[in-house]
Amino acid sequence: MPNPAATLAMETFATDTLATPTRAARPLADPWPVHAPALRHDWSRDEILALFAMPFMDLVFQAQATHRARFDPNRIQVSTLLSIKTGGCPEDCGYCSQSARHGTDLEPERLLPLGEVTAAAAAAKAQGATRFCMGAAWRNPTDRNLDQVAAMIAAVHDLGLETCVTLGMLTDDQTRRLKAAGLDYYNHNLDTSPEFYGQVITTRTYQDRLDTLARVQGAGIKVCSGGILGMGESRPDRAGLLQQLANLSQHPESVPITLLAQVEGTPLHGAPRLDALEFVRPVAVARLLMPASHVRLSAGRADMSDELQALCFLAGANSIFYGERLLTTSNAVADRDRDLFHRLGLAFETLNAAERDHPGPCERCATH
Repeated sequence: MPNPAATLAMETFATDTLATPTRAARPLADPWPVHAPALRHDWSRDEILALFAMPFMDLVFQAQATHRARFDPNRIQVSTLLSIKTGGCPEDCGYCSQSARHGTDLEPERLLPLGEVTAAAAAAKAQGATRFCMGAAWRNPTDRNLDQVAAMIAAVHDLGLETCVTLGMLTDDQTRRLKAAGLDYYNHNLDTSPEFYGQVITTRTYQDRLDTLARVQGAGIKVCSGGILGMGESRPDRAGLLQQLANLSQHPESVPITLLAQVEGTPLHGAPRLDALEFVRPVAVARLLMPASHVRLSAGRADMSDELQALCFLAGANSIFYGERLLTTSNAVADRDRDLFHRLGLAFETLNAAERDHPGPCERCATH
């Protein structure tokens, strides 16, 4: 028998995003749907699981229609990520090679000098990136460390790039200082569902992460927050992660979805590989739940086929990390990305400098 929740979900999205009776008269050259779905922040777990359970073709079709209502489907936002302080982290995240608790061969490094960071940012911009992300392996930054990071943010901002950092947990004062330095985005992932979280991390609570996101949003900084798939979680866990993100008072402007990059010496090395089509489903559901957000294919792309990436773009992903390394794991080579984009007819999204310091699309939607 048909699943009533799935039927309701399909009817809701069909009403919001698909063609009306007058659409047939529109020129075929015009690919845009008539209606953009309204933003919601009250999704139930059953509703989200019903979306996951839709026939694959229906799910991807709905996600693509929703995507076209707010974005150019042939433009991809490109970010570059640099590890500015590698290794020695006191946290016990089971997926992370930078934890001091795991037996990886990663050597801890000091915070990079400003000149090296600025040079890397300039190179990223020359290759087409519009956002430069800086990651430090800290539980939380000291005020002295924050002074140095603030200088990096200001320098990257002055290059005409969007700025993003991931530094761990923050105090209210530190958040305000990052905003004053010119920070556009703060990355702080939820990683997985509240129910599965304790099997991956024990040194920081789920509420700690939610509190950090609230602090960042309260300071007027855009949020980048997503999760990691393939850690042994169930489909309900994947639904639970997306429920937490979609029910925030303001959707994250950027939602990175990572396929676990398994690193020898970490507790999650050897976890069962996630089926490729099962990876596409959370991408599509994220697009349906957070229609105004950029959905990013994050780490793990080096292990994805071109065909899998193309399916993810069709399902609504419209952002990638560009460059050969993501913190301490390999990423798809830039030349391969350019070749894939050429074959798919995709182009890099450009940065609208006039809007970079304005509220993100999710906040604009929420206040108009």
